[in-house]
Formats: sequence, C-alpha cells, structure tokens
Amino acid sequence: METLRVSSVPSLQIPSKFDKTQSKKLTFLGFNQSPSSSFSLVQRHKATFKASSIAVDTETPSAPEAETHTQDDKFDWYAHWYPLMPVCDLDKRVPHAKKVLGIDVVVWWDKNESAWKVFEDACPHRLAPLSEGRIDQWGRLQCVYHGWCFNGSGDCKFIPQAPKDGPPIHTSKRACVGAYPSTVQNGMVWFWPSSDPQYKDILAEKKPPYIPEIDDPSYASLMGNREIPYGYEVLIENLMDPAHVPYAHYGIMQTRQPKEKADREGGRPLDLHIRKLDINGFIAEQNPGHSRFLPPCVFCVSIFSPIDHINGAAASSPGTEKLSNEKLSSPQKGQKEALLIFICVPVSPGNSRLIWTFPRNFGVWIDRIVPRWIFHVGQNLILDSDLYLLHIEERKIMDVGPTQWQKACFVPTKSDALVVGFRKWLNKYAGGQVDWRGKFTGALPPTPPKEQLLDRYRSHVLNCSSCNSAHKALGVLEVVLQVVSFCLLGIVAAIKQGVLSSMVARTALVATALLCFAGSKWLAHFIYKNFHFHDYNHALV
Repeated sequence: METLRVSSVPSLQIPSKFDKTQSKKLTFLGFNQSPSSSFSLVQRHKATFKASSIAVDTETPSAPEAETHTQDDKFDWYAHWYPLMPVCDLDKRVPHAKKVLGIDVVVWWDKNESAWKVFEDACPHRLAPLSEGRIDQWGRLQCVYHGWCFNGSGDCKFIPQAPKDGPPIHTSKRACVGAYPSTVQNGMVWFWPSSDPQYKDILAEKKPPYIPEIDDPSYASLMGNREIPYGYEVLIENLMDPAHVPYAHYGIMQTRQPKEKADREGGRPLDLHIRKLDINGFIAEQNPGHSRFLPPCVFCVSIFSPIDHINGAAASSPGTEKLSNEKLSSPQKGQKEALLIFICVPVSPGNSRLIWTFPRNFGVWIDRIVPRWIFHVGQNLILDSDLYLLHIEERKIMDVGPTQWQKACFVPTKSDALVVGFRKWLNKYAGGQVDWRGKFTGALPPTPPKEQLLDRYRSHVLNCSSCNSAHKALGVLEVVLQVVSFCLLGIVAAIKQGVLSSMVARTALVATALLCFAGSKWLAHFIYKNFHFHDYNHALV
C-alpha cells in the first residue's frame, strides 16, 4: 500500500527503472516549517539508522549520532494542525461530522465570511450534534433540535424560545459554541485541536505543512479519502513498508521484479535506511526514491528525486521568514517528478482517516479526462487487499502492548527500517501512542463481520463527491435498463401478431430486452463490487 496505484491506470504507474542522472537532478518538494521545529537536508548526514542492527539489539539502535534530541523533547499531539477533509469532497450546503484525536467536530461553510468553519459538534443547549443540523437562509448554523442558530464565530444569534421583549440571553457566553481555528491549505480543511481563545490567531504563528506541488497547475494531484478501521500507528507504518506490496497486493500493483525470482511474487531485499531522526520526524532513503515523515500526519515519498531540503509548518509572524509558495527548485524541462503524499489522521483507538494525493508533472491530461472515481476504484481495492490483515494485526499488537512492539516483532532486515524508525520516534518522543487525553480506555472496538469491515460505501463513497455521484448515476442507469427491458417485452407481448408480423422485428425487440436486462444485472454486480464490498482472498489469487 506504499503506492496507492493500479497497473491499469497509466497516470499512477511508477517505472521500475529510471535514469540515475535524472534522480540527482530532480527535487522533491518544498515544505515550510517554523524555525524551532524544522531541519534542513542541505547538509547530508553520513550516519544512518539501519534496521538490521536494531533487530539484533532493539534497546541500543545504531547510529545514535543521526538523532538529535534533548531530555525535554516531547511531542505535543495538540500543538499541530490536523486535516479534516479535502475541500472537493465537502458539500457547502450541509454540515459535516468529523472526528480527530477523539474530538467530535462539525465542518460547515459560512457563506457570510466565505470560509469553512470548524465547531465543537455539540449545541450548548442540550448537547445535540450540530452536524445533524442545517445552514439556514441567513447562512447561520442551526441546531435542528430546538432551532438555536450560530454565526461563523460560534456566537449564538437566535434562540426561538427566548421572549423577544426579554433579556438577550443569546448573548451569554454559555450560549456560544466552541469554535476551532481553521484554514484551507493544499485543497484541504485543517483545524487546530483547541477551541481555547488563546489559539484564535494561531495561524499567524504556525501554519499547516505546505506542499507547493499540490497547488501547482503543471501537476496532476487528484485527492482521495477513506475512513480506515485500524489505528493511526498501523496505518502509517504500513505506508512506510514497501516490502509488503508484492505480497499483500499481489495481482493489483505492478512492482519492480528481480532478475531471478525466489517466489511467485518476486519479493527482494530492499536497502532502506533512515538518515536523520528527531522530534520532527525523519528522512529516509529507499531505492528508488526518498521519503520523509513529518509528524503527526504527513508521510511523503519521492519516486525519482532525492530530498535536498524540506520544511514543514512555517512561522509567518513579523520578523520571521514567511511561508513560501514556491518550490525550492524545479525539475528541468522534460524531467519527470512524482510524489506520493499520504496524510494519516488519528481518529480514535482502532480508527484512522487516510487522505492521499500523488502529484506528478507528467500525464497530467489523463486526470483531466478520466473521472476521479475511476482512480478511486483501483485505489480502494489496494486498501481493501490488506485491510483485514492490518485490522487483526493491530489487535495482536494491543495484546502484547504497544510499548512492547520491538520485543514482540522480529524485524531483522533493512526493508523494515522505516517501520522501526517510526516506532522509535513514537516511543522516544510521542509517548508510545496517540495522546487521547483520557477520552478512551485504550480498548479497541470489537471486530465486525468482514463485509462490514470492508464496506466501501460508508468508509469512502459517502465521503467522496465523485464516487457518490457515480454511484447514484450508475444506480439510475441500472433501473433504466431494467425498465427498458420489461417495456420491450411488454410491447412484444401486447402487440398483435399482424401489427408486428415481421419475425426479424420481434426477434430484435426481444434481443434488445434481454441485452438490457443482462446489462442491468452486470451493472448491479459492478456497483456492489466497486462501491460496496469487494473481498480479496489471498489464498485464491
């Protein structure tokens, strides 16, 4: 699942071979990070952090000089921006319920300020979910339980039950709903996970990670999203593990094959190593390509080019370097550049959200003529093919305890370097797991039936504007084909022999009716398999 692509979709294919000179010339992407939490790769580090040595002694990892930290370094899960959804998948007409870090929020479009707003998903009156409400004719968010209305700042503007000639109780602070700082960047709605007024202007001090290639019109960068029924930690380490691709996604993804195959799938040794690891994540080399983990959410892979310099969320307050919208360097004319960008969002124990986009500067025309849902069909199949494995794996990890991961898992090869690096970062800087701040007991939700676990409709289709529209359109087409089929058969049966005496005409109508009926049945199967449930039996592939 390191690359959510399908071999049948040309725009997402990744060549197994590429020019070495091209690899040296291409540049990955430009993030912008605050001076206190960024690190530059302009100066290359010779020390490396290798998985093979860790497997021998997990308590004393190799190359400690590649890590920079102090005893006071501790990653604060609530001092970072989190993405909620791609803007392209949000309907401005309705409020949307989302959960991040166990926090229930409602995302809605404030037409008065022309901005996306993020509120606590609870009306201050009786705590009914505002996400089940509506946006009224004045552009206010209305709770449909008792009709209380709120503006874009969270202030209550109308309480129907309050007498008009009585005290203005709607102005009370207790009538206000908590509003989170929010912004739109790289085509996604981001929010700061604290509604405390002290963070009202946090955007001026710290911005979300910015990836210029996503906004570059010379790049194709279609987005997708899916609710994942396993946790944030397992999601990220799976995306960091290219060695599982030829096995878990066999027959779905095209992978680089060795000259001599040792098995059917063509698995091979992978030379992965981490060049630098600190509280701000790590940078890794994987042949081919380079990658960076920018906590808490962003994992990027460069297919062709080395990462020379990447920054994350930048400070733009007076006297500091402002956020740059330009890439630090661009590929020369004719050179290819492709990125895999995975944004992993912790939702709750045993649940996460994945937002992905694959910016590239070649084959851009394909994305302009092929509907987005076509790409999502293949990408969801990739997610499904190892989803059940990871769901069960997470429960086994919880049985032994997340802090015992390195002792329970035997990771002796370099192909596990990024996974080991992520677990090392998680244990050393982030407390070993997501900080839920006491919202949960730590227990995972029960495992549902496989059909429910792999249900694409609720996990993706309902949250994707393209797939939702395609699902509705194909459903209508299915019904139309059935109606046409029965109408044609009815015509043949109703018309007298003399009126429709030609055997050829009668045969043609019957044949057309049968074709329409068969087409409706095929379409029903296609809809179910691609928009609802598609099992993947590894033993029979």
